[in-house]
Amino acid sequence: MIFITGVSRGLGKAIAELYLSKGEKVTGIGRSSDLEHENFSFISCDLSDLDAVRQLQFEAFSGEVTLINNAGVIGEIKRLSDMEIVDVDHVMTVNVSAPVLLTQQIYQHVGNKDLFSLVNISSGAANRAIPSWASYCASKSALNMHTETFFLEEQEKGNHPKVYCVAPGVIDTGMQSEIRSANPENFSSSENFHNLKEEDKLFSPKEAAERLFLLTESEYDAELFYDLRDITVK
Repeated sequence: MIFITGVSRGLGKAIAELYLSKGEKVTGIGRSSDLEHENFSFISCDLSDLDAVRQLQFEAFSGEVTLINNAGVIGEIKRLSDMEIVDVDHVMTVNVSAPVLLTQQIYQHVGNKDLFSLVNISSGAANRAIPSWASYCASKSALNMHTETFFLEEQEKGNHPKVYCVAPGVIDTGMQSEIRSANPENFSSSENFHNLKEEDKLFSPKEAAERLFLLTESEYDAELFYDLRDITVK
């Protein structure tokens, strides 16, 4: 069973479609989805509503289970001191709190913990401060730390789930459109992101999904942090 958050578009939808093409059963979690497939089911849940996330019900799993926490928001692209309403609560809720809650809820229903795989979609921004992305950078850094801590805790307990924290690179998705639409006066890196699009240097969601699939299907070496730009699809 594969659980994927944020399957309405972009990378999440591409990942779901790829796993379905491999014959896997996929469950999407999020606000909406237009995917139709005999092996696809959907759980409607607004991941910005933590009470709704806590109320999700899962049954016991006896086989392999993979959770891909893909859903994320970038927040308002503006310098902190210029914001009328600071968006840190919303960004941290969607990018950190919801993935952590889902991990805990699904993992506790997995019978054989060694058959669980966790893939958290992070960002290079977790390790590099980008002006006007304060909440986003902080959220991805926090997600990385939660991921690593979960891995170490389970190692202490004698469990060996496969755990990945993946920076996907720059993908041609709705988030990138949102970034390019930001007012350059509020975002000093605006020109760089416009150039990436104009120079055709963005991954397609399908290509990124294929690289992620190759990573998770390769022999696990207990490394946690990966960048899809380093994964070559043959």
